Amino acid sequence: MAKQGRILIVDDNKSILTALKLLLSKYYQKIEILNSPKNLISVMRESFFDVVLLDMNFSAGINSGNEGLFWLSEIKKHYPETQVVMFTAYADVDLAVKALKQGAADFVVKPWDNSRLISTLNSAYNLSKSKMEVKNLKEINRELIGKQTMYWGSSGIMQKLRTLVEKVSITDANILITGENGTGKGLLAREIYYLSSRKEKPMVSVDLGAITETLFESELFGHVKGAFTDAKNDRTGKFEAASGGTLFLDEIGNLPYHLQSKLLTALQSRKIVKVGSNNSVPIDIRLITATNCNLNEMVIEGKFREDLLYRINTIHMHIPSLRERPEDIIGLATIFLKKYQDRYGKEIKGFSKDAEKKLTSYPWYGNIRELEHTIEKAIILCDNNILGTEDFLFNNHQENSALAGALTLEEMEREMIKINLDKFGGNMSAIALQLGITRQTLYNKIKKYNL
Repeated sequence: MAKQGRILIVDDNKSILTALKLLLSKYYQKIEILNSPKNLISVMRESFFDVVLLDMNFSAGINSGNEGLFWLSEIKKHYPETQVVMFTAYADVDLAVKALKQGAADFVVKPWDNSRLISTLNSAYNLSKSKMEVKNLKEINRELIGKQTMYWGSSGIMQKLRTLVEKVSITDANILITGENGTGKGLLAREIYYLSSRKEKPMVSVDLGAITETLFESELFGHVKGAFTDAKNDRTGKFEAASGGTLFLDEIGNLPYHLQSKLLTALQSRKIVKVGSNNSVPIDIRLITATNCNLNEMVIEGKFREDLLYRINTIHMHIPSLRERPEDIIGLATIFLKKYQDRYGKEIKGFSKDAEKKLTSYPWYGNIRELEHTIEKAIILCDNNILGTEDFLFNNHQENSALAGALTLEEMEREMIKINLDKFGGNMSAIALQLGITRQTLYNKIKKYNL
């Protein structure tokens, strides 16, 4: 059994400290012991602990438990993610309830049962781990709040979308975002999140196309220890991690039909059941989904549940392709110019007139993602202070036909996938069938080639 976690034991009985250190050394990576709580906070300041096993009485002749409750409050005040298990020789139920109300994870009575103690500490460790994951998500989200994530441009179609986003974001309505690959569906989802009342809570993103069918329930709903062979500990699923905040399910069109009912059940009941458990866990999320597929067509073809589409599609937002808003291309290109000239230490003032004309006339089948990669490559190769037409070599169909003999196998594969993405409008099943590969293989290659 692999050791994991860090535990601090605080008890005034040296024999108990010795016995516990010996017992728990099989289970924990680090065990620290203290025979007095006086230095408790300073020790925790120097090293993070997942769990604290805390005695409730330290002064001779005093068995009220007030000392333990005081130090419990101090720990929770300074280190709220650390879980505290209270330890006492006096099985006082009222005292136990009081400790739990003040934030203790559990309560163990001396003399202890080894298996009961280890089980209690493991549960506390898993709870601490889950809280740390949520804390990290919050910190990441706070760093991102306030940063512009969406370039709206000047096109009328994008201004209409912006108005809709500002109107709907403040609600908790479920939102479905559609658009071609590379149009910025993930960026739009984050923009909605930043404008929502849930922005102080986590936004948890799930790429459904990258989750194998066997791990779908575990990833989204979590599992309990022993639920399956590799389930060595309890795990918090994405739904539970996002509770109170926003859950973003990307590539929802790639979700297999037989798994769609499980997602629908969770959304309708607003509860999840972890794999291996019979207990339901309430969840409170704002749902945003995204896809490059035509879900209405998939419903007609029997590949997507109509009731699930209704559930996720309270508000539909469609991001236009870059071909539909050429007036925004130079604005986006300028943003990427600034980004990558700083990264690569180049001083480039802008684009020549001919270069701007070339950029705006190119079809950009890879949309914003392709534009960004093109600008980055041009900046790396440019030897002047202005980007000219010679700095841009596009992989469009005409140029690729002329250069076919010079392409590598990977370049040819990338172009074939790119052509079929455009041909079939992003329908992964149709593209995979045309190319003779599985949908998962296709998805992996799209990620690999940044399509």
